[in-house]
Amino acid sequence: MTRFCFQSELWLPCPVTEVFDFFGDAANLQAITPAWLDFQILTPAPIKIRAGTLIDYQLRIRGIPIRWQTEITVWEPPHRFVDIQKRGPYREWIHEHRFLADAGGTRCLDSVQYAVPGGALVHWLFVKRDVARIFAYRSERLRERFASAPRNQ
Repeated sequence: MTRFCFQSELWLPCPVTEVFDFFGDAANLQAITPAWLDFQILTPAPIKIRAGTLIDYQLRIRGIPIRWQTEITVWEPPHRFVDIQKRGPYREWIHEHRFLADAGGTRCLDSVQYAVPGGALVHWLFVKRDVARIFAYRSERLRERFASAPRNQ
């Protein structure tokens, strides 16, 4: 199985705890996911996030309805968590989120290790571009959200 890696880095002008708290509320994922994915969280709210939490989603990839289930395998507030795909469109999906205090704000580091059905050709034709678009959208929404966030003093 051929594995691919996507990495993203974003600096936000807020404390680590504030940024991590945003990610710790699963409902916020919908706000940072592009509308073209028609993304919906199926797990009833509120979702208590911790290691072992399972979250079910529904989305559309290129118009095809997909069910996706992730498991939080690592939960280390306020610095790190990892989610993996248990069921969904990828052969493998391991997403590590890290949050580091940096220059009076938070550096958000995402590292995704994944494999796709169809291997390198499908990755090159479709998946690589889609993953990059999703994370670019996410970064844009996060910049907007945290640029106007009230600061806890």
